[in-house]
Amino acid sequence: MTPVTAPWVRTRLRAAPGAAVALAVLVALTACLAAAFPRALDRYTDAGLRRAVEGAPADVTGVLVTAAPAPGLEVAAAEDSLRPRPLADAHRSVLDAVERPLVVDEEQSSYGVRVTGSLPSPEEWLPRPDGLPAEMVLAAPQGLGDHARLRSGRLPRVTGGRSGASTTALEAAVTEETARTLHMKAGSVVHLPGHRELTVHVTAIVAPERPDGAYWSVDSVLRTPSLRRAPGPSGAPSPTYWVGGLLLAPEAGPALLGSAPLVRYWHLAPDPDALHGRDLDGLASAVASLESGPGLQRLHSTVSPLADATTGLDEVLTTYGRLRGDIGPLVAVAASGSGTVAAVVLLMAGGLAGDRRRAELALLRARGASVRGMAGRLLAETAVVAVPAGALGLGVALLALPGARLLPALWAAGAVTAVACLALPVRAAAAHHRVRVHDDRRDAASPRASRRRTVAELTVVVLAVGAVEVLRRRGATEGAGGLVAMAPVLVGVIAALVLVRLYPLPLRGLARPARRLRGAVGPLALARAGRTSASTALPLLALLTAFTVAAFGGSVLSGVADARDRAALLAVGADARVEATTGALPSGLPARLGKAPGVREVTEAGVDHLARTPDGRQSVPLAGVEPGAYAALAGRTGLGAFPAGRLTRSDGAGGGSGDAVLPALASPAVADRFGNGTFRLRLADGGVAALRIVLVRDRTPAVYGDDFLVVDRAGLPTGSAPPNVLLLTGDDLDAGALRRAADDAGTVHLRSEERGRYVDSPLQSGAERVYTAAVAAGAGYAALALLLSLASTAPERAALLARLRTMGLTRAQGRRLLVLESLPQALPAALGGVLTGWAAVRLLSPGVDLTTIAMSTAASPVGRAELRTDPWSLAVPAAAVLVLAVGVAALQAWWSGRRGAVTELRAGDAR
Repeated sequence: MTPVTAPWVRTRLRAAPGAAVALAVLVALTACLAAAFPRALDRYTDAGLRRAVEGAPADVTGVLVTAAPAPGLEVAAAEDSLRPRPLADAHRSVLDAVERPLVVDEEQSSYGVRVTGSLPSPEEWLPRPDGLPAEMVLAAPQGLGDHARLRSGRLPRVTGGRSGASTTALEAAVTEETARTLHMKAGSVVHLPGHRELTVHVTAIVAPERPDGAYWSVDSVLRTPSLRRAPGPSGAPSPTYWVGGLLLAPEAGPALLGSAPLVRYWHLAPDPDALHGRDLDGLASAVASLESGPGLQRLHSTVSPLADATTGLDEVLTTYGRLRGDIGPLVAVAASGSGTVAAVVLLMAGGLAGDRRRAELALLRARGASVRGMAGRLLAETAVVAVPAGALGLGVALLALPGARLLPALWAAGAVTAVACLALPVRAAAAHHRVRVHDDRRDAASPRASRRRTVAELTVVVLAVGAVEVLRRRGATEGAGGLVAMAPVLVGVIAALVLVRLYPLPLRGLARPARRLRGAVGPLALARAGRTSASTALPLLALLTAFTVAAFGGSVLSGVADARDRAALLAVGADARVEATTGALPSGLPARLGKAPGVREVTEAGVDHLARTPDGRQSVPLAGVEPGAYAALAGRTGLGAFPAGRLTRSDGAGGGSGDAVLPALASPAVADRFGNGTFRLRLADGGVAALRIVLVRDRTPAVYGDDFLVVDRAGLPTGSAPPNVLLLTGDDLDAGALRRAADDAGTVHLRSEERGRYVDSPLQSGAERVYTAAVAAGAGYAALALLLSLASTAPERAALLARLRTMGLTRAQGRRLLVLESLPQALPAALGGVLTGWAAVRLLSPGVDLTTIAMSTAASPVGRAELRTDPWSLAVPAAAVLVLAVGVAALQAWWSGRRGAVTELRAGDAR
């Protein structure tokens, strides 16, 4: 009879289906998060680049290629070069000169012929604001009918379908705005005397399909007339005149020869959908090639030796690159930390499986199984579960975040799957590379660390110190290297290694005096907590790394929020601001605003922006306030708090009586300008006030800027500086209710709305979301690491409780024993995590500048946004670790009590 051999993988999966399902869920979740991270980066960097390009004017982001007729060219050849077919051929050559990854939006691009200046028209019916004749810019764009809607008349055309340098009568279309401003209509005739007089008949009024699009951005006057000033003598008012645009037929280009200097033009609009943040260097290279590189040489050879290319797209790309370079390293810190914690959890899962099957694998080795054969079977067993789970996680990430690169996500999910597959085989091969008859005690530590471990720990210390020093000196920029991104992680690693070595020592020292206590629970708990092994390093590494990343990430997010709040407060002056456009605000407006939802206080101020010295050479904004209410507002907002009595006149007089001097609060710049003596200011209504600076503050709520004076309004001449600013404080202010209460009496600005203006790029919002998700994922994996650590010793603790219950230990004593045993490990982990997080923020803060991610610009009204420790980011994870450790211990004690001692102490049961 042939013996039947049961397949290894199938047998093992059937024997432990719960463990297989748990591993599959862990791998699928981790692979999904790992694959989602690079795709999320791609999506928000792409969105940021597109927003930057679309937010800039089309004439800035477009590439304008121009070519004037070659000097000395015969008239016939010059005419032929301006006809539609040669222009279309040249347009194709211009498109071919554009290098990838820069892609042109052909629908919004345009080309044609236009004059480089404007031609004056003697028509009297055209508007003349200061008596100067209106001037016209002539252009013959291709594809006018595809980019404009016909409002009246018909599109222009050329009689006979062909024009030349001798043509003097032309037809043109004008936009609705041009027609309205310059009093044109279909049938109007415009004479343009120049080198050769032209007569232009207006045959159509058109409306641009996309007025702000690239097609209408070659010259803004072709869409909207411009009121310009003529140069004149210095000091004399400059007269103004109108400049409008006439849109000729596409075939009318040759007719412009001889009338004015002209050029052929090709305006190339970049395709926003083809812009990707990862191609930034390639885009900059493509633009540089067109401006002064191989692309321009191709234009010289295929279009014209006089071809020239200009664009502002390179400046847009540079600004975007600077913003991305400032934000990228901060995101890398969160990614490295979360990735480290996730990797530790995967390794712990493999280690837990290896520990549970220690006896089984030792028996296999004793019966002749080779290390290679055993590791191969374990790898196959794990791969059957991990590979489909990793593929599932990758698929979920691809579906959840479309429109990004596949390869980085594939590599990330593959790395997670590989770690999950190799953790158990490698752990088993290392533990069972030699055949052993007896196992050592698993709850005892080696009295002396090995040389290899000491060298490894010293190497990590050197790397961590180097990374922190690099970050402190060079800042968190892309040039600082990938080691900087791992600096918070390495700080956590150092703390974990130090804590593993040190924390058993005081516990062992306390175990001896604890023996004198009554009862066995305390001494037993301390004795067991003091016995530790190297396996404790992994959960501590996960916890402390998560602590460090959470502290760093929480401090980053808190610093960004504080910088925005502070900048919004400086701009508004309070939670809301109502300011009159002209004159004073209505007297009943403060009462109406005070009744709006959420409003607690309304503070009045009269700001005179026209106050100046009697000689008129110096001006400074002057705010007249009621000292008591205004001092309270300044104290609440933290904008230049001061004692109210310092602004009140000692004689108590008001109304600008006599020649009394008003005490004033000034900015440092104004204080340096006027000094400590008495000076006079002439107010907007003609009144004069004598002032003396008694207080100096950097900021004040009523006036935004570095120049201001604040005085008691009661001391100003009667009627001077009437209330034209209301500063509101409160919670959850309703913008609609405030605007309804203001009733168009003034403009309403809210601090919350001003704060939202600082997030004007998807790079900022995307980086914040990714950072928050990374910190949350790291915290979740740290909690899972703690649970796995407790689960690895759960069978041993359950058996211990069962044995002790047979000796008379009560259930309450069993719960206290497990709780007291968990506290000596949880407390050092929590306290060490708080200390590590605080130290990491303190060490790394000099090299981290949050200004760009907070304000989207290097310049900030609040100065440099620094990284500061966020107490909640330290306290919440520490409390969570303690609660989780104590809760799991109590739950296990309760569950073990329900099962009974006989179940736990069955002989031969593998645990």
